[in-house]
Amino acid sequence: MTVTRGLEGIVATTSSISSIIDDTLTYAGYDIDDLAVNASFEEVIYLLWHRRLPNEVELKDLTMQLASNMELPKEVIEHFNLYDIKKVHPMGALRTAVSLLGLYDEESEVMTDEANYQKAIRLQAKIPSIVTAFSRIRKGLQPVAPRKDLSFAANFLYMLNDKVPTALEEEAFNKALVLHADHELNASTFTARVCVATLSDVYSGVTAAIGALKGPLHGGANEAVMKMLTEIGSVDKVESYINEKLDNKEKIMGFGHRVYRNGDPRAKHLKEMSKKLTDITGQSNYYDMSVKIEELVTSKKPLPPNVDFYSASVYHSLGIDHDLFTPIFAVSRTSGWLAHILEQYDNNRLIRPRAEYTGPGMQKYVPIEER
Repeated sequence: MTVTRGLEGIVATTSSISSIIDDTLTYAGYDIDDLAVNASFEEVIYLLWHRRLPNEVELKDLTMQLASNMELPKEVIEHFNLYDIKKVHPMGALRTAVSLLGLYDEESEVMTDEANYQKAIRLQAKIPSIVTAFSRIRKGLQPVAPRKDLSFAANFLYMLNDKVPTALEEEAFNKALVLHADHELNASTFTARVCVATLSDVYSGVTAAIGALKGPLHGGANEAVMKMLTEIGSVDKVESYINEKLDNKEKIMGFGHRVYRNGDPRAKHLKEMSKKLTDITGQSNYYDMSVKIEELVTSKKPLPPNVDFYSASVYHSLGIDHDLFTPIFAVSRTSGWLAHILEQYDNNRLIRPRAEYTGPGMQKYVPIEER
């Protein structure tokens, strides 16, 4: 057997959902640059699930269904009071809440195509409500009910801050959701597919995916970027900070990607939004530091910034707590996870790789008194 650690370069399945070819990311054939500029997140959800963009009636129907299913069961809200919510990482809370949601869905174990699609809608709709409810409850605030007249992006910011976002804030968050929606067979998506390949349910698949995303090597990079920017503090301290990290061969979070060789195509869109938002909020220092870090790192190593690098300052400028950055990733990526889960169901085969054994040779059992 040929062993490839981390399955790097291994093609494990076929998929019509998204592709990364020659550093170009597409969703069902649509270039991410085109979608980032023109599409709403609701359109992207439909595209990922149906492999085509919706017409006006289809988009209106999906938007209405998402808005109508955002309310959480009271039991899910109440469970946040069962543990010390201020000491729990939001990703742990999200993982548990999604699993709990499955207990209150009457179709949780129904495996027809229609039932799975309806569960996908309900789950996609409720993910932002979980994140925002958790955020508010741990601050001693009441959750804010969603509004049916707001977009998916605007509803998240509204439920988080109890304030309708500005047009620029909505645009920035919508763009971030679009850019993070899917990314081929990444670690969390592969985890979701492995889980449901056993014919486990949708809630189990997304719970498993959240568990994979929780790890800092996958979903936590933008939170780590913000931590770095906070530690640096000002532009004049960037050079000494980064040089010390590079001299010590420490990893600079937000740079490089296993798949992209010439740069993450998503990064430039969030760089632009970071500039606009930090200017308006009077926090241009974060953008300026980010640009300086990018210049220093790319001048010394062939590592362009990835999507996580500028998303940190975008989310910070939107007034989002830093430890919510990864849950927001999940709010978006759930659309991709669900697309892959539905695709796996459509053409399922149990995913069961092999491992090369490196342990001791054949041994004989020795009774305990003789050991």
